[in-house]
Amino acid sequence: MAGRINTMNEMNLRGRGLHKTYGDVNALAGVDIDIAHGEHVAIMGPSGSGKSTLLHVLSGILTPDEGQVTIGSIAVSGLNDAKRSELRRRVLGFVFQDGQLVPELTARENVAFPLLLTGISRRKAMKTADSWLERLGVRSQANKRPGEMSGGQAQRVAIARALVHDPAVLFADEPTGALDQATGHEVMQLLTATAKMNGTTLVVITHDTKVASWCERLIEIRDGLIHYDGAVTR
Repeated sequence: MAGRINTMNEMNLRGRGLHKTYGDVNALAGVDIDIAHGEHVAIMGPSGSGKSTLLHVLSGILTPDEGQVTIGSIAVSGLNDAKRSELRRRVLGFVFQDGQLVPELTARENVAFPLLLTGISRRKAMKTADSWLERLGVRSQANKRPGEMSGGQAQRVAIARALVHDPAVLFADEPTGALDQATGHEVMQLLTATAKMNGTTLVVITHDTKVASWCERLIEIRDGLIHYDGAVTR
């Protein structure tokens, strides 16, 4: 898979006939979705609509009960656990609501961590981490741990960590949910601008129309089905 990483950046994300059930609840009830390389897509829906399940299935965190997910020519849902973990480490990036930074590590170490997992030398990983912290305006926080940073600073570090290995697709699950409105605006501006500069596909899960407005396309999901798929209204 390592040999495919460079070409993966030119590939599309596709889901066909996606079903996922939890007990009597159909979290996904036959979803078809296509996201082109470099596209920025917001997925919205009420609580329990299936939007987070869709993100988890598209990213290989969960396997659908039925259906198929592909990134380029790779059938994600057909991979075993080890291969899906490798795919997430090498090809995908993730930003979560609370950042999920490792509290014992400094900002520099958190950003370098994904590179170290791929076998890159510590010296090179740290140098690359510093470069990304600089790009996202938090180089001054390099030696601080998450608890010593503001929420906005920590989320910028999380974005740097998500992009440091040049992923083909970046998944952001409520990336501004724990931030105030002004800081959330800054974070989304950075997230979308940096993803666009890198040619990274961006998939954002949100309940906030202001967050969705940073994307080019909006998908609304209800009761496990897509009810709207079109341009974002600004």
